[in-house]
Amino acid sequence: MLTVVSTANAPAAIGPYSQAIKVGNLVFTSGQIPINPATGELVTGSVEEQTHQVLKNVKAVLEAAGASLDSVVKTTVFIKDMNDFAKINAVYATYFTVNPPARSCVEVARLPKDVLIEIEAIAYVADK
Repeated sequence: MLTVVSTANAPAAIGPYSQAIKVGNLVFTSGQIPINPATGELVTGSVEEQTHQVLKNVKAVLEAAGASLDSVVKTTVFIKDMNDFAKINAVYATYFTVNPPARSCVEVARLPKDVLIEIEAIAYVADK
């Protein structure tokens, strides 16, 4: 069964997509960018500040689906500049401290709203 996941604790979709889709025991998040859901404003600070906000948004979407960062099995990280890889890794490591998920990281030409980072995740939701 397919379920649309939505939460006010993460930015609303800025296009024709859902924050996440849950299918069976899997949750597929849409890419999250550094928008503060409380204000709707873009976090335009350093790549570290943007990475923190993105991961907070991913966490909020996962929690709305009954998952958590601990249940993430795969992430895809899109970054504007591969030179920021070490800075992003340092922040990322504080969110995935035990058994980090599989991950891909790619440098892209441009991201929505010209942000520095976007992250999407796939997580497992245990049966209750």
